[in-house]
Amino acid sequence: MAITAGDNLNLTPASIQATLSTNYIDFTSGTNDWSQQYLPDLMEKEAEVFGKRTVSGFLNQVGAEEAMSSDQVVWSEQGRLHVTYTCTVTTAASNLITINDHVDTGADYAAASHSVRVGDMVVISTSSGKTAKCIVTATPGAETLTCAPYNSNALGDARIGMSDDDTGVIMVYGSEWKKGVAGQTSANEPSFKSYSNKPIIIKDMYQVSGSDASAIGWVEVTGEDGQNGYLWYLKAEGDTRSRFTDYLEMSMIESVKGSNDNVVDTYLGGASVNVGTEGLFAAIEDRGNKSSGITGVNAATDLAEFDAILAEFDKQGAIEENMMFVNRATSLAMDDMLASMNSYGAGGTSYGVFNNSEDMALNLGFSGFRRGSYDFYKSDWKYLNDKGTRGSLNDQDTVNAVRGVMIPAGVSSVYDEILGKNLKRPFLHIRYRASKMESRKFKTWITGSVGAETTDIDKMMVHYLSERCLVVQGANNFMLLN
Repeated sequence: MAITAGDNLNLTPASIQATLSTNYIDFTSGTNDWSQQYLPDLMEKEAEVFGKRTVSGFLNQVGAEEAMSSDQVVWSEQGRLHVTYTCTVTTAASNLITINDHVDTGADYAAASHSVRVGDMVVISTSSGKTAKCIVTATPGAETLTCAPYNSNALGDARIGMSDDDTGVIMVYGSEWKKGVAGQTSANEPSFKSYSNKPIIIKDMYQVSGSDASAIGWVEVTGEDGQNGYLWYLKAEGDTRSRFTDYLEMSMIESVKGSNDNVVDTYLGGASVNVGTEGLFAAIEDRGNKSSGITGVNAATDLAEFDAILAEFDKQGAIEENMMFVNRATSLAMDDMLASMNSYGAGGTSYGVFNNSEDMALNLGFSGFRRGSYDFYKSDWKYLNDKGTRGSLNDQDTVNAVRGVMIPAGVSSVYDEILGKNLKRPFLHIRYRASKMESRKFKTWITGSVGAETTDIDKMMVHYLSERCLVVQGANNFMLLN
């Protein structure tokens, strides 16, 4: 019986004993040349060149999560205890004062609803540098008061020393009454401010064909979601899950509410449909504070910026402990600023709550500091540094770049209108839709004919869904660093 060799059987040995480029499989040409006999030196383990790629975890550190069973969450916050408004001296000759708006929010107080009453003692300070202490003698209009100065001579004339259309602030500091007269005839009700937010539905999915799911690759995959092995779909599905987890947090940080009058509203359900949700940045922009200092250009003078922040916090809740989540440039500027406060060591290298020596690594970073009666704890925020997230946006638009946020530590007491009682919660927390039948905190399910075998489609489809919103209570205690 004869044996016939194939026409393309390779029986020719290498001409020389040398390691040549032709000795290896070409994985770059796209042809996958397996027509030679030498085993390539494969580095099977996938290189992790970006370190930890996920950016979530920020909200887990500073907030909490709680279930809800409604289309919106509504809460109320205490108003100011004392009575202070912006005002205008409308007709100085008649000592008339016009109430403009609330001094803390800048919003219209609504006509005839201000809390200044006849008999109240007030301080009026204007932008022209005039201050007068007066008593309210009449309220002739819904927005106007008649004020009589206690010492008109000291101010120069009977017109309380102010000019027409002078703008300023009026503050009630007490009342005075003559003997034998009736008391106050009207009462001040506590101010009521209600806020609301609505959850949004967030979705994603991953799919792989049955053939690819059963194929073994030569790359050993790894990932943040714990995937490991030689099945590439494990890598892809795990990355999709990790990306979706990041989206859950990023959407709570970046989201804004719709205006109910544009294409977005129609696309997501029709005109007059409430779309979007109020994220962290939007809440601070609307109800909180912003700072544009601490640029790092001159770190030695940046302490003045913190002093301005402290002054603003004094006007708000004066919460002593605050957490700062900042980008790398701001973090280093703060380190340099704090280091410049201590020049007693050689070149200032002795700063910190430790004793440096020539035999130890020098710690040039600070995790926190105390200024006045406030404690600040600093942490780098990967979301603001990573090139795949806010890092690239901040490079493009340096004017509106977000360099960090200051968040108060602790809890606040608020009245929950859904539950009908006062509750103590972190200033920052997430509400997700859930009931006894369904939890939409982080929902995932598989369809297709691979593994689950729910349809005749030769694919495995992994679906992800969450419905949630962020509640920012006491946003006046937050600071956004722009």
